[in-house]
Amino acid sequence: MALAVNDVNFKEAVLNADQPVVVDFWATWCGPCRMIAPLVDELATEYEGKAIIAKCDVDTSSEVPLKYGIRSIPTLLFFKGGALKDKIVGATTKAAIKAKIETLF
Repeated sequence: MALAVNDVNFKEAVLNADQPVVVDFWATWCGPCRMIAPLVDELATEYEGKAIIAKCDVDTSSEVPLKYGIRSIPTLLFFKGGALKDKIVGATTKAAIKAKIETLF
């Protein structure tokens, strides 16, 4: 299961993490977000102990999406060492997400 992050815990959970982190910015009303949600959860299980897979609900957190210029959802941001390394905007495949995660190691 993906880790829930928000405006309050984002810095600690994502920027201060000692593992690569993927953050899925989503909303309950977003069809494409619901489409990739199972893939994000599968990746959270597959990368457990190696990378952190997190989800940030844009309807309950506004500061973090604003800071990173999230204009469309779903958007996946890829972090390593607290720095933004890559992103994917829009629904995508599990293989595409995995390929980006692998570049973080």
